[in-house]
Amino acid sequence: MTNLTRAGFGTPLSRVDGPAKVTGQAQYAAEFQPEDMLHAHVHTARIAKGKITRIDVSRALAVEGVVDVLTHENRPKVAWFDLKYKDMTAPLRGSPFKALYDENVIFSGQPIALVVAETPEIARYASTLLDVDYKWAEFQTDLAQVLDQAFVPRIPRAGYHKPKSRGDGEQAFSDAPVQVSNRYHLSPEHHNPLEMFASTVIWEGDGHVTISDKTQGVKNSHWYICNAMGWDRDKVRILSPFVGGAFGSGLRPQYQLYLAALAAKKLERSVQVVMTRQEMFGHGYRPECYQTVSLGADREGHLKGIVNSAVTATSSIENYMETVVNWGSMVYRCPDAKLDYKIAKVDTATPCDMRAPGGATGMNLFEVAMDELAYACDIDPLELRLRNYTDREAMKDKPYTSKALHDCYERGAAKFGWDRRSHAPRSMRDGHELIGWGMATGIWEAMMAPTSARARLSADGTLEVATATADMGPGTYTMMTQIAADTTGLPVEKITAKLGDSDLPFSPVQGGSMTAASAGTAVQKACDALLEELLEAARRIEDGPLAGVDLDEVGFGDGRIYLIDDTKIGMRFEEILAAAEMDSLEATELAKPGIINMMRKARNTHSAVFVEVRVDEDVGMARVTRVVNAVAAGRIINPKTARSQILGGVVFGIGMALEEETLADHRIGRWMNHNLAEYHVPVNADVPDIDVLFVEEQDDEVNPIGVKGVGEIGVVGTAAAIANALFHATGKRVRELPITIDKLL
Repeated sequence: MTNLTRAGFGTPLSRVDGPAKVTGQAQYAAEFQPEDMLHAHVHTARIAKGKITRIDVSRALAVEGVVDVLTHENRPKVAWFDLKYKDMTAPLRGSPFKALYDENVIFSGQPIALVVAETPEIARYASTLLDVDYKWAEFQTDLAQVLDQAFVPRIPRAGYHKPKSRGDGEQAFSDAPVQVSNRYHLSPEHHNPLEMFASTVIWEGDGHVTISDKTQGVKNSHWYICNAMGWDRDKVRILSPFVGGAFGSGLRPQYQLYLAALAAKKLERSVQVVMTRQEMFGHGYRPECYQTVSLGADREGHLKGIVNSAVTATSSIENYMETVVNWGSMVYRCPDAKLDYKIAKVDTATPCDMRAPGGATGMNLFEVAMDELAYACDIDPLELRLRNYTDREAMKDKPYTSKALHDCYERGAAKFGWDRRSHAPRSMRDGHELIGWGMATGIWEAMMAPTSARARLSADGTLEVATATADMGPGTYTMMTQIAADTTGLPVEKITAKLGDSDLPFSPVQGGSMTAASAGTAVQKACDALLEELLEAARRIEDGPLAGVDLDEVGFGDGRIYLIDDTKIGMRFEEILAAAEMDSLEATELAKPGIINMMRKARNTHSAVFVEVRVDEDVGMARVTRVVNAVAAGRIINPKTARSQILGGVVFGIGMALEEETLADHRIGRWMNHNLAEYHVPVNADVPDIDVLFVEEQDDEVNPIGVKGVGEIGVVGTAAAIANALFHATGKRVRELPITIDKLL
């Protein structure tokens, strides 16, 4: 037993799935290769809006190895009611996109045909031989041109938090002696995870289908595809054991799942569809945003009035919304605030959630405005935030379950050395490089959703914990294993976590930084129930050492149940099962949040981000050289994997601040840099030393295990801190993200 790993809460345990990933044993969606499988390639529309008047597939069908070409003219019958196409994840209002549904084209890059062949190379080549004629229609892909058409949907998206104004924000702003008011812009950002979207539909006959899908929620994909295809739910299984990054792009089923299932249904063969990198730009993205922030304060920097309005893009067919303008009004004390948020339709694919959706947009832009206010008041940016600190959620005037943001400011500033910062722009330099120090506040939700988990103890003393959640990178396998070890006292070597299987107990999608709170609580609850059942079995063993003892008299550890008063007296888990003549014992439990308490108190994570940048004065090249991110996120289960999540969020923020933007040619309504050569993302040389400080909070109310989630808080505030540091370095205020070299010059 001395070599076994103890891994309770707070232990920096390495990923239990790490060896499988680095040795290639982990299978991703496109790596499932059933016998006799066909490969399919998507042909996409070349126009932004209009109709297909003719589609000639004869040349493609003449290619040896091509089995079929699916279009809107010959596809199998599918469910046509919108309800059956909606997913279970915060469904959008409108009519969801349906590939190959009819002749209408609603965005450039829309899939309009699927070439199915014996090999992926043949399918891809044959797709170039399709001959398509279009009738063009007028289109608009430039959000700036439709801002005057922005609207508030009559029925909002599920899960959307409507902004709540208070007092008279406009009058308070007008009366304030110090005022800043500007419009800020965030360019569209497209998802580019390492693993591209793929689905492998394994046709097993007799109506049975197993699908390996890249998704953040197998239950979601299962519900969706069974409804769309009219398949028996009991005969369809979705697998997604490993996901190579998703960050919101896999919350909704993407079109490759539908197309692969459609081809398999028609041909009654196994079919695989893998998106190309270019096709990854043909679905959801972080929507473009124009946000106006007006801040009024007294001369000491105390906020008196906030007026914050924003417009983000949605598609022509769905009302995609995010919680954009709430954040600054929540985190700072201000008696009067007017908030307004609208959406405007453009002819693109529907946007989608992208790491900290709404928060990364709205709070980052708001925090640039806060930096402008600090300079208008001639107050240090950190001091300004401290003067407007509040222990209550200011928008709805209710207490937090916990808020250690003040400690984040203090510890982050001390680690960064903020007290050595000179206030004036362009006042710090090293040779030909201008040095800038900037900071910003981060805030995100601490959510929990109903989740079921199963704990199964086998006769050999090994434990399996299982739920249908996903692991797109945060370390869910490790988190589940660690919570099970903490609860049962078993070493991690005796515990296996299972996930990513629609046959497992229900779990919502992995997203919103809620998986640790949701699946973690369910795993703990299932393990607790299992231990109680195991004790009950031990109590029934005649003349056994645990006969008749109560739960409060025993402890669990090292694979034993023992008496607290005399730890030598007890039984091993295996002994109990053997004596009870049981091969295994299992318990399944549902964990759900307390609704009443959720309404009474605010649940949020907070952070303070401090950044150093250096700018070459001659050429305007900017680089981030140092980051300190202090985070208050409740109880930290695993400092190692939690730190990795913050590191990833900071890298996201660097991309948002300096590099990532999808550029459209509005004359043809098409994304132009739809590849990784021209869509720039941070690489190793762009990522500096990043210090992550966790300010732990003892929070017994946020959820039963006291965790808040760290997946998204790392990106909120980072881009703003970089933008503010660039102003400090150069004296030039850029109100557009990303801040590319041309804007600095």
